[in-house]
Amino acid sequence: MKNFSFHKNLHLKKTKDFNYVYQNHQKKITSELIVLGRLNCFNYPRLGISISKKKIKYSWNRNRIKRVIKECFRLLQFYLISMDFIVIVRKNISFLNNYALANIIKKLWFYKSF
Repeated sequence: MKNFSFHKNLHLKKTKDFNYVYQNHQKKITSELIVLGRLNCFNYPRLGISISKKKIKYSWNRNRIKRVIKECFRLLQFYLISMDFIVIVRKNISFLNNYALANIIKKLWFYKSF
């Protein structure tokens, strides 16, 4: 049985990990999100989230968006290719409910260009 937990090794935490993706990445853009991806040398995908306080004013809203992104990643981690993903949130995402946000994220991760 697969373990659908979100372990620490699935996080992009250090600046060097984020810089690795920023240097040479593939990009998918919508009006709500930007997803950057780069192949990694591990056998599993990793996730980093970037939400600016200038874009999303209230912390409860930033935390809600992070929870939805992490939950989608946790459930889909075995279907994704071994890449480092960085999800960058844009300003107009705060008006979406959790279900709509999850659908946008799923479509971005499974779009054929990655």
